[in-house]
Amino acid sequence: MTPRLRLKGLRSAIAGPFDLDVAAGECVAVVGPSGSGKSLLLRLIADLDPGEGEAFLDGRPRAGFPAPAWRRRVAYAAAEPGWWAEGVAAHFSDLAAAKALVGELGIASNLLDGTVRRLSTGERQRLALVRTLLAEPDVLLLDEPTAALDSDSVTRTERLLRQWLASGVAIVLVTHDTALASRLGDRKFAMRDRRLAPA
Repeated sequence: MTPRLRLKGLRSAIAGPFDLDVAAGECVAVVGPSGSGKSLLLRLIADLDPGEGEAFLDGRPRAGFPAPAWRRRVAYAAAEPGWWAEGVAAHFSDLAAAKALVGELGIASNLLDGTVRRLSTGERQRLALVRTLLAEPDVLLLDEPTAALDSDSVTRTERLLRQWLASGVAIVLVTHDTALASRLGDRKFAMRDRRLAPA
């Protein structure tokens, strides 16, 4: 069976090479200290940093996709999400769908009517995840998705991610939280010398 995501010799000048297959509905967790290359891996997969090697989605090479199409289907949720407008609602193309998802994450839907500067760090993090999910990606690249969250919000986020895994989405999760990696990851790797090693 063709893996949902395949990396073959993917590398940059300072990280890799990375070889990895991730199946539909599988979560691969990558742990390691700050500066070990975890975020670099995600950015390489998302084609946000220059690199060499191959990445495939459902057997189709990344070079066969326009860059925006690849980044919609293989979606990167950064640890520090970007916001380009003052109002929260401006960041969502479908407010009704956004309101349904924010409820699952324990966020009051009226926050969508406010401004970004009024949001807490945890609210921004969860709303950025909602923004990513609304694009209905095939692969989620998650960079520290629960770092700013309390325990209840972590539980809600994990529950939502499990629903997306059950629908066939593949996840590559990087985190400092080894407990989260163990709970959510079907397989776990450690980043050592900017390469993947079994954890």
